[in-house]
Amino acid sequence: MAMFELKLPKMGESVAEATITSWLKEVGDTIEIDDAVVEIATDKVDSDVPSEVAGILLQKNFEVDQVVKVGEVLAVIQTEGEDTIPDPQPTAAAKAVQETAVVGEEAPSPAVKAATLVAEEMTQVKEQLQPIASKEKRFYSPLVKNIAAQENIPQDELDRVLGTGQNGRVTKKDILAYLENRSQAAPVEASQKTMTPAAAPLAASKHKTPTPAPAVVSGEDQIIEMSRTGRLIADHMIQSKETSAHVQSFVEADVTELWEWREKIKNKFFERTGEKLTFTPLFITAVLKALRDFPLLNSSVEGNRIIQKGAINIGMATALSDGNLIVPVIRNADHLNLFGLTKAVNDLASRARDNQLLPDEVQGGTYTVTNVGNFGSIMGTPIINQPQVGIMAVGVIRKMPAVIETPDGDFIGIRRKLILSHSYDHRIINGATGGQFVKNVANYLENWDEPAPI
Repeated sequence: MAMFELKLPKMGESVAEATITSWLKEVGDTIEIDDAVVEIATDKVDSDVPSEVAGILLQKNFEVDQVVKVGEVLAVIQTEGEDTIPDPQPTAAAKAVQETAVVGEEAPSPAVKAATLVAEEMTQVKEQLQPIASKEKRFYSPLVKNIAAQENIPQDELDRVLGTGQNGRVTKKDILAYLENRSQAAPVEASQKTMTPAAAPLAASKHKTPTPAPAVVSGEDQIIEMSRTGRLIADHMIQSKETSAHVQSFVEADVTELWEWREKIKNKFFERTGEKLTFTPLFITAVLKALRDFPLLNSSVEGNRIIQKGAINIGMATALSDGNLIVPVIRNADHLNLFGLTKAVNDLASRARDNQLLPDEVQGGTYTVTNVGNFGSIMGTPIINQPQVGIMAVGVIRKMPAVIETPDGDFIGIRRKLILSHSYDHRIINGATGGQFVKNVANYLENWDEPAPI
């Protein structure tokens, strides 16, 4: 018999860890090649890890909800053939002790004693230095970091929280238990000693975390537990509102000519390419042109630095059947023609709804577009997808009465119009830039000059 280590595979350049959501096989179960053994989740993408060998599941190294890094051993499978688990190499001190034990029961030599003492002393020093090193090396999951940020827990305090997870990691249960016993009176009193009487109440109110009022539940109410994806989205939205100073600008665009252009070519486009031409790639095309005009919108903020991105990676908000939302990313979208954009939009949207996206396909976006008009919404005020600094919501296209100017005079006509809603981070994007950006998007839609891609 031999042993095979089932490791967490690499799932993309920007993905370093995953969370165990469900074990599909239990210890003792028979496993065939390519059988899914465990389900994992990365950000908002769920996937499974298949087995490369046939055998029997011998050991599970992680429990549900634990975080696993890429390359760590998820499970051990008993197989036929040569062992794939290397024997651990003993240290020099351990070798000496083993050799002494093999020779007989005599007392260890002075050299062995010295080696053993040195090993013990190094272990003690390592344990003493662990709290210091943990400030840089200790791992925290995004959920724990978000809770710490919301509760104003500084890094040095977070490093002192006792972790019960794998390798001493702090779990959600650990930090919530710590918060229940955490005393906030002492820090407030200590800070107020160095403040003037007028400044102390302001500081206390600034750092105080509001406690939501408890919900009143009656006998007719139904309690629904949030899904893991729902919890992640909720945390992400709260983090975004706390991080960015949200400002919105709205512009109405007349897309009558764009509508007629699409109507003329959509059937031939499908016959030639096999792809359905929706309005989403047309909207993205206009956004890409405006991002070239205003590259600051294709940025992120890190502390006091602005990182203006070289690549334009468009996030495309996609609604799922369970009511949740996911944002797959079209990488280097400005390098694609209309056919390439259409194919990317259709592919990502289809695989998103079928839960077949790869973890790396929801990472690295630099600007996001959401088509709220798909649900009949006239307009919206979208929340910025961190760490981006802008997001565009496109409303439903409606027939509207409008004043049409001609050389022979003005008259009332029926036009197709929509409203563009632009949310942007007021920390670096002022009202003039944010407003001009969305106006440029409207101009590109109203003066559509793309050649027919057929």
